[in-house]
This record gives sequence, C-alpha cells and structure tokens, in this order.
Amino acid sequence: MSGNIYKKTSLLQRVRNEKDAERVCFDVSFVARFLQSVLVLLSLTSAAHAFSAPADSTASDPRNMGWMEGFPPPVDKVIGQLSTDYFSFPKLRWSFCHFRQLQATRAVNRGLNPISKLPSSLDPMIDAVTFTPINAAAPMTWRASLDANYTDGIVVMHRGEIVYEYYSGCLDRAGRHGAMSVTKSFVGVIGEMLIAEGILDDQKPVGEYVPELIDSAFGSASLRQVMDMTTALDYNENYADPESDIWLYAAAGNPAPKPASYKGPRSLYEFLKGVEQDGEHGEKFVYKSINTDVLAWVIARASGKDFVEHLSEKIWQPLGMEQEADMMVDSLGTPFAAGGLNLSLRDAARFGQLMLQQGVWNGKQVIPSEAVASVADGGDRLRFSGAGYKTLPGGSYGSQWWALHNENGAYSARGIHGQAIYIDPTAKMVIARFASHPTSFNAAIDPNSLPAYQAVADYLTDKKDK
Repeated sequence: MSGNIYKKTSLLQRVRNEKDAERVCFDVSFVARFLQSVLVLLSLTSAAHAFSAPADSTASDPRNMGWMEGFPPPVDKVIGQLSTDYFSFPKLRWSFCHFRQLQATRAVNRGLNPISKLPSSLDPMIDAVTFTPINAAAPMTWRASLDANYTDGIVVMHRGEIVYEYYSGCLDRAGRHGAMSVTKSFVGVIGEMLIAEGILDDQKPVGEYVPELIDSAFGSASLRQVMDMTTALDYNENYADPESDIWLYAAAGNPAPKPASYKGPRSLYEFLKGVEQDGEHGEKFVYKSINTDVLAWVIARASGKDFVEHLSEKIWQPLGMEQEADMMVDSLGTPFAAGGLNLSLRDAARFGQLMLQQGVWNGKQVIPSEAVASVADGGDRLRFSGAGYKTLPGGSYGSQWWALHNENGAYSARGIHGQAIYIDPTAKMVIARFASHPTSFNAAIDPNSLPAYQAVADYLTDKKDK
C-alpha cells in the first residue's frame, strides 16, 4: 500500500513539503473548520475537555446564555454553520439540539403507523435516591447527579412504564438531540439482525462483501472483528495531533465543496479504502470509529439498502416512533454511521425497551431474539481488559455495544458528552439520557452515572418487591 495517496501524511505532508505558507494556511484552516463539525459524528474527544473550570449546568444553560435568540440574534450570540467553535463548551449545549441547522442530514422516516404509547407512572421519590459516586466519600442524590452531568434529558422506564422524565437546557419532549456514538449501537443491531436473517456472515472477511476494501486493512478482517472493534488499524483518533488520521477523515466526510488545493479523499468511502493494517486482527479491542462506517458499508452492499433505510424499516416504523430522526451525511449522502443520529429522548427509550423485551414489541418479534442475545452477551472480556477503561472493570465491547458484566447483566449504548441508553435486564429498567457535559470522555461522567443507575435499579426492584 506504499502507493496509497490517502495515508495520513498524504495531504498535510504534501503541503508542508511545498512550503507554500498561504496554501498551508488555507488547507489546514479548511480541515480545522470541519474538524469541529465532524466531531459531532464521531466518538472522539472534543476541545471542550480543555476547560479546567467550566460554568455549571445552570450558568451554561442555553436559555440563560441566550444563544441564537432574536431576529437576528446579536452577533456575539450567533452559532452558525461557518462557526469554528460551535462544538466548544458552552456553545455545544445549544448545538447538540440543533445539528439539523448545522449539518447536512437525511430523515429517518417513521412511516404512517400510529405512535406507540408509552404508559407513565411517575415516581417523584426517585429524585431523592442516593448513591456514592466512584472514588468519592460523600453521597449524592439522583437529582443532583443530573446537574453534575449537564443532563439535557433523561427517561427511566421500569417494566415498560415511564417512572421518571426530566428535560433541561436545549431539550424538551418535542426536541431531538445528537446521539453521538449511541448511533454505533443502532448500526450494530442492524448488523446482528442481518446476521440472524442469513444476509450477513460475521466470519466472512470484509473484502468479500466490499471488494473496494480488499487492499485496505479491512479486507482481511472478519465482519465480527469489525463489529467488535478488534481490527488492527493504522489509524489514529488523537484530534490533538495535527498529523492524526482524524484530520483526513474529517476532511473526507465534509459535505461542503473542497478547496482547489485539497488533494485528499473526498468521501467516507474513499477514505476507508486507504486505511492500512498495523498488527494482527483479533488480538485486542481498540475503539476506532471507522469500524462502524465499514460495518454500515457492508450492510448497504450486502442488502442493497443503506443504514438509514434499514433503521426506518426495521426500527422506526415497527416501533411507532414519535418522531422522525435525522442522520448526518457526507457529500454522497452516505450516513455518518459512527455518530450522526439525532433523535428524541422518548424514541431512544423505546429502542432500549425493545432490547430489554428481547426484540418483542406489541407482541411482534421486531428484532430476532438471537440478535438481542448476541448484543447482551457482550464481547471478549480478555481482549477488552487491556484497553484502559477504568470505570468499566470487567467490561467488554461487542456488536457496537458496551457490556458491564455486572450482577444485573447491564449493557449500554454510549456516546461522548454523556449520551447513553442503559439496559438492566435484572431490574427490568431502561434509562435513556442525553447530555452536553463539557468533558467528552465518559470516564469523567461515569463516576456520577453508573452508580446512580445501579441505585435507581435497586430502588425500583425493592419497591416492586414490597
């Protein structure tokens, strides 16, 4: 692959060698601008984590900040498509609910089916449930944890009923919110469904499904290795490194016209063809978002329908979702499978409830039970153990989901800045949460979240048993 022009040095090194300062500034500025927007689509860190003392949840609330209010808004309150910092804190607290204004999107059609009702029996006592955060001495209440994690919305379902619902910041019940890498878990479920249907074979090499990838790192990787992210890729997601592959990936996915000086890949597909292998597939888990885009490509090529079409036909329409969802796309209309889904909170909860119910909805098997079981079982714990996820000891990653392997058998879809669909089969509980935490890493959010989830699970279980 030595002749591959899409290696990480291909664009940046070339302009550097040409020593044309004006051109370098133009190219890097172009990439930098889009990097801010593409981070929406990826499960990556954002520049927000650099703030050592961010404003608290009340002070940073978009309603208090006054973003985009007025006709027109004041210049210092504008967050727009051409802005270089709309993904920075505290602007991101507005942006997370308005990606449709900032990015090219496609609709996930809900069809014409009636909206499926979610029964509700709210329990105000949940606010007072206490727990001790990880590595903390003092207890915290459930309600306090919502502010601590900059929660925009959260729904708790127990035995099929909504028992808790909360909105803040940019979100209300009618709104949509960026799901970030929770998107990956939807892709994983579609993949597992197609495996159960016999359309996909997870042991086949990816190159058999997508010949364009034969000469890339993915060509020899099995579909299962892609789904569980045990591929060995020469790909770096360190956004702070100016030569990181994420810079080229960001530029490739930019749906805006490229500058004349741009020489890199012009679509997600084109970028993926150039990824090279580093090591042996299957040895260890390494979280790299491009695996999800490859999985989505395989899904599209093998079935003749892309991820957005499957999401509509297999999930949105059968579940009677409340709203359409939005999927961000590149210049070819290719879905950003790694993190481009925007949906309502209740619809996220519906999906979680579907998984809890072993794929059954209103008496119909919407997701094959074996597909749900594959997700719930998780991935290889040994391969996961060396990845350094200190808040997930004993956990694993499989089928684009995170498994906790705790006593309750909980598993979760997770995205940066606090997005989650948390499923606890033992407690019969589902939690759907959207957030806009100033720190992107879940490791900074988990200490106030995971023990809170367990405390509510225990409370609901004890309450039911009484």
